[in-house]
Formats: sequence, structure tokens, C-alpha cells
Amino acid sequence: MATTKRMVSLSSNILRHNNSNITSVTNRASSSWWSHVEMGPPDAILGVTEAYKRDTNPKKINLGVGAYRDDNGKPFVLPSVLEAEDRMRAKNLDKEYAPIAGSPEFCKLSISLALGDDSEHVKNGVNATLQGISGTGSLRIGAAFLHKFFPGNKVVYLPTPSWGNHTPIFKHSGLDVKQYRYYDPKTCGFDFQGALEDISKLPENSIILFHACAHNPTGVDPKPEQWAEISHVVKKRKLFPFFDMAYQGFASGDVTRDAFAVRHFVKEGHHIALTQSYAKNMGLYGERAGAFSLITGSKEEAATTMSQLKILVRPMYSNPPIHGARIVTEILSDSALRNKWLKDVKGMADRIISMRTQLRDNLKKEGSSRNWSHITDQIGMFCFTGMNPQQSERLTKEFSIYLTKDGRISMAGVTSKNVSYLAHGIHEVTK
Repeated sequence: MATTKRMVSLSSNILRHNNSNITSVTNRASSSWWSHVEMGPPDAILGVTEAYKRDTNPKKINLGVGAYRDDNGKPFVLPSVLEAEDRMRAKNLDKEYAPIAGSPEFCKLSISLALGDDSEHVKNGVNATLQGISGTGSLRIGAAFLHKFFPGNKVVYLPTPSWGNHTPIFKHSGLDVKQYRYYDPKTCGFDFQGALEDISKLPENSIILFHACAHNPTGVDPKPEQWAEISHVVKKRKLFPFFDMAYQGFASGDVTRDAFAVRHFVKEGHHIALTQSYAKNMGLYGERAGAFSLITGSKEEAATTMSQLKILVRPMYSNPPIHGARIVTEILSDSALRNKWLKDVKGMADRIISMRTQLRDNLKKEGSSRNWSHITDQIGMFCFTGMNPQQSERLTKEFSIYLTKDGRISMAGVTSKNVSYLAHGIHEVTK
């Protein structure tokens, strides 16, 4: 009898304990799984756009957007892209999965665009190229590969400043991130001597990242002879060059000129990593078409590194999207359509260059005594105006001109209709 009572008591205690656990789990699941998660800071660029949307001033200007706009401030779909899509529809294509490394034809056309159609490296098959999810995804693949296989220091040296997403991409991949001098705020130009001095002191067998052209966010690029000197120092220090090429063709309007740094480094014997994006130069922002490449020492190295890149991609996103890659392939594989695209991309670049000239000239008309030559010396979508945070905030508050606090503006947001108003606002806050 006593044994029975003890068993009943034990069962009752177990039941109460289980009920208590169930209640605890239920309460946690219903109200507190994520109670420890703090609110993250808003994205600086998206915050600018949101504030712009709320503004009711009819003269408002959004200079935060990182996408091309036509002279009416509207999104622009390239005529060559529209033609490519028309051709694709006529082919009645399927929607099957792409291979893990993406479309082989897309990959070959991409690396040939970067290195040139006559590239010996492509002919000799020493490149490992796979399709990535635009430039960001391609950087992420490269960062993961370097974290796992790079035999030197797991540190990436970035120019100061660099694209805001570079640091989180490399850090999330397990790499350390440090900087080297690049932009000179006194001249709003390239700090060539500072960059050379820093690069010459970097630890051997480290990774160094370069913007191939149209440096984001400053618009400041080295000259060809400066790139040659940088290449020499990088080789002397035994550094591994990682090129991010997001603006080929969009910077100057010339795909060959914009690829100078990449081609020069490869010609000089560097084995590089390279990312490419078709967001800007083909306007394929939402299609997420890009590529990652390694230029290796042999066909065997190309094969082994490609095998490992595919192993990294498989659990990351399995395989890339097909539509954007098909557009790129359609354009680059047909000489007539490719020439049409080259005219399209030159037209976009020329409009940006024209807006730079008009902004500088309008500032002179306003009576500004400042030297604004850096506006036209810089290149690509973005311009570092040299305005400080207080001036940038005044420009937004008093003139409804929206930009980031560091004075960076997107030249894509400047049009023939608003450039004089923009110049007036800049002059008022900087005079």
C-alpha cells in the first residue's frame, strides 16, 4: 500500500514537472523567443529614400538612389535589353534549374568581357568563372572561398572609404577587414602617395581589394600610370588582388577603358579574384546577374578551384537565377545586339558625365568661389562633393535635396531640369 502511494506521489510530481516545462516552453514560444533581439539601425541609403518619399516639396531631389535614372528622373530599361527579351520570348525557353555554377556560356562571355575577347588566359582555360547573384552575391562567394582556402593572412584590406557592403560581406564570411588610404578629402581626389605608402607596408600574403573603375562611393579612380605603379607594389609585397568591377562600361562609356586595371594586373602576371555585375551597365538591377572568377596558374588549378567553388555554392543558394543570365548571353553573343548595348551604355555614361559638367558650370554661375573641378574629375554614378555633414543636412532641411551625410550624391538623380536648383542649394550651404 505504501509503495503504491509513493508511486502515485512520484507520478504526480513528474506530471507537475512536465506541465511546468510545457507551460514554460509555451510561454517562451508565444512571447519571448526573440525578446533579446535589439532593433537594428536603419539602412543609411534606404532612410534617405524614405524621407524623400514623405517630402511634399515639388522641387525635392533624391540623390541617394544607387540606380540609373533618365533625364526625367525615371527608371530606364535599355533598348538592347528589351530586344534581347523579345528574342528570348520567341525561343519558348524553359524554366529549368541552372547548373550550380550557372550558365557556361554566360560565364565565358562574362570573363571575356572583363579580360578581352583575345585573352590568352581565357583561351588557355586558366580561369575558374561561375555565375553569381549580381556583384554582392559574387563577392560573397569569393569571400567564402578565400576564408576556406587562402593560404596567407585571412585579412582583406579595403580602400578608405569603400562601398558600405564590403565590410559586412567579408566579415560575415569570417575574414578580418582593415583599410588602406585612398581618398583625400582635401583635394576630393585620389591620395596616390598615401595609398602607395600604405600598400607597401601591408603584411605579405594578404588580400587587397580594388574597385576596378568608378570607385564607390567617391567616384575617384587612379590614372593608368598610377594603376601600373600600384600593380608593381602589390607584386613586390606578394599581395593577392581582389577586383570588384561593378561598373564596366558605365563609368566612361568604354568597356575596354573601364577594364584597364583588371587587364593590366593580369597581363603583369597577377593571379586575381574578380567580381562582375550587370546591374549598372545593363540596368539589370533586379535580375541579379553577375559572375565571380579566379585567374589561376593552370588548367588544373582552374578545375580544382571551380570544384570547391561549386561545393560552397550548393548549400548557399544551390544555383543562380536564369533570366538575367539569359539576357546577358543574348546581348553579348550577338554582334549586332552587343553593339546596340555598347551604344546604350555609352548613352547612360555620357548623360552622367554631362550632368557633372552642368553641375560644375551652374555652381560657377551661382558665384561660388570654390574649386568644383573634382565634380568632373570624378567618374561614375557617385560624386563626393566635399560637403560636410552639417552642410548636407542643411541641403536636405532647407532645399529638400536628399543625400547621405558624408556629402555623397548619386549623379543619376541629377537632371537637366533640376541641376540649376541643385547648384543653387549647394552654393547656399557652402558659401
